[in-house]
Amino acid sequence: MVTSKVISLGGSLIVPDEIDVKFLKKFKKIIDGLDYKFDIICGGGKTARKYIKAASNFTDKTDYVGISSTLLNAELVKWMFDEKDVYKDVLRKPQRTRKKITIYGGDVPNHSSDYDAVVVANFYKDSEVINLTNVDYVYDKNPHKYKTAKPFEKMTWTEFLKLTGDKWTPGLSLPFDPVGAKFAKKHNIRVVILNGNDLNNLKNYLSGKKFKGTVIKN
Repeated sequence: MVTSKVISLGGSLIVPDEIDVKFLKKFKKIIDGLDYKFDIICGGGKTARKYIKAASNFTDKTDYVGISSTLLNAELVKWMFDEKDVYKDVLRKPQRTRKKITIYGGDVPNHSSDYDAVVVANFYKDSEVINLTNVDYVYDKNPHKYKTAKPFEKMTWTEFLKLTGDKWTPGLSLPFDPVGAKFAKKHNIRVVILNGNDLNNLKNYLSGKKFKGTVIKN
């Protein structure tokens, strides 16, 4: 266990519609089998979007229910792992622990768990975040809607922000949160976008083998 890896685990993988127990079991097996220290930041997924939509009928402070959704998902992910391997609490701010695995939920409003992941990476002076989402690459348009969407294997943060814009709205669905992207650009943090549904691809990346995904850096 010589290196720390920061993973932003997209809520779309944890709760694409219902909780994806099959995916979570596979993810657990991959993490258990790799000799790294992991900091895993959990997104809100469909649960967050449902609660944000409902909350919008009553308040404009919908981010708070979104944050609670990430914490609920994080609690589930924490309990997947053996108690000897995982830190006992779900964290909201960066903290050094002696456990192999540390789990985080959301912290404060106006950004997503992607931002929290780059904050953790910066805390560790680590220059990289592995962002597991539900697409293979960053594309020039939504690949779920447009068959002609063009994938990018490499891009700069300036190019990414030009493509996505730089503002956050609760429930926004992008490969990476624009607020997190601005933080990563400022602090020179590299982000690798991988499709979390292909966990062998994650293993390939961590093993230094050929992988499918987008690398974003300055």
